[in-house]
Amino acid sequence: MRGLQGNPALAQLNHGIEREALRITPSGSLAQTAHPEAFGSPLTHPSITTDFSEAQLELITGVHQDVESCILELAEIHMFIHHQLEEELLWPASMPCGISNESTIPIARYGRSNAARFKEIYREGLGHRYGRVMQTISGIHYNFSIPEAIWDVLAKVDGTSSNQAARNDGYLRLIRNFRKNSWLLIYLFGASPAVCASFLRNKEHNLQRLDASTCYLPFATSLRMGPLGYQSKEQSLHRVVYDSLPKFMNSMVPVLTQSHSRYARIGIRDGDEYNQLTDALLQVEAELYATIRAKRKAQPGERALVALRRRGIEYVEVRCLDADPFEPAGISVNTARFMDVFLLHSFLSSNEGESEAQSVRNLENQLNTVHSGRDPELKLMASDGPRKFVNWAREILDECVEVAAIIDEANGGRDSRSVVEQQIAKVKDVTHTPAARLHRLMVDRKQPFASLGLELAFEHHETMMQNNLSKERQGHFENLARQSVIDREAVEASDEMSFEEYLADYLSLREHG
Repeated sequence: MRGLQGNPALAQLNHGIEREALRITPSGSLAQTAHPEAFGSPLTHPSITTDFSEAQLELITGVHQDVESCILELAEIHMFIHHQLEEELLWPASMPCGISNESTIPIARYGRSNAARFKEIYREGLGHRYGRVMQTISGIHYNFSIPEAIWDVLAKVDGTSSNQAARNDGYLRLIRNFRKNSWLLIYLFGASPAVCASFLRNKEHNLQRLDASTCYLPFATSLRMGPLGYQSKEQSLHRVVYDSLPKFMNSMVPVLTQSHSRYARIGIRDGDEYNQLTDALLQVEAELYATIRAKRKAQPGERALVALRRRGIEYVEVRCLDADPFEPAGISVNTARFMDVFLLHSFLSSNEGESEAQSVRNLENQLNTVHSGRDPELKLMASDGPRKFVNWAREILDECVEVAAIIDEANGGRDSRSVVEQQIAKVKDVTHTPAARLHRLMVDRKQPFASLGLELAFEHHETMMQNNLSKERQGHFENLARQSVIDREAVEASDEMSFEEYLADYLSLREHG
């Protein structure tokens, strides 16, 4: 393992979690209320904000080196949320609750500043491009970075450097390996084998009826990660290159700068009202639907791509995890532990580059796993031809056992090895997967997806209400909420240019940053 055996830095892998969840009424419909004042300002709050919709919370932890403390912080944010929700609940699944029509989905609001208007227009654009219903799909984002000491050790072993250029190459190698194998995560943690029929209104699909209000596919894992979810036909025609940071930059610039015929037809504005920020394939970098992203914390007003160009890759963000509907916080400690193993495996495995053919195979394997991952006869396409899903999955997990062993050596115990064994059990017996568990509950109980989701929402709310934050932590979240309002007001007071100037300045960074 490249000189990492016994290295204490393996106990210091950095991770953070973002969880998206819809606020719903006790009857299971999307909440129409404004973002609760008790949560503070979604523009400036570091832990509690909104995603696409005013009713779609995004809960964000800080960076942790310990999995348990990361999940604990996420649970504490949830506790604070639930105690302030009054009559509302959090929808537990990634695919949304029943939605009567698009007009009932309120776009998130952020205040009176240029930054707030920018965020709102971006969301208007998403609604025009993909439909508001699709944007209510929620998930878990897992952020991960390699500790300083590990870069130094690998530089000595390889006789290279631990400078930023070497780190960019290391993170991009991680990304290429992750893209090649991420179908396995969709199988192991996919939890959206069915949808409420209201989600499919005016959509082409090949789903079957499970009951009057539920549609599904018999072997589906994560419909969220397929054509009904975060997939874009237009985006799939453009290849993003991950072989080096300059090549990545060069492949991204056109989709951020060049007018796209389909989005040009929407128009950027109607009079004083904006329909979208730009008519490029991507309004901003965050619109790229990828299973994993290279990230660098941006400065105020700085484009994500410019931040990467200036200071390099800081961490990666995994975006293919469904919310676990059986977990009150949407993700368990064991899932987070396995993500560390899987990501370290991706980082340590060799990978000299991703060909265009490999990029095509990555997407094909993803979509086949989305629709048929629980089919015991499923085959995926490797570089040397078709491979049986279960054999390939077991091969990757056997390699993960070795990675888990060196993490356990650093931490003491065998927690990482144990969570890999749990995943091996899912490959041996598909009924252990969350998608299979959900499917079985709906069939055995003759219970529609909407009804089961609402039942789990009440269960999780009860669980959270039975737990109280300490006075210190309660005070911490109350102070964050108050401070976020002060910070939002400061942002609003600091605006010195018109929105048109603000937008032009932001977009110009693309060329001049």
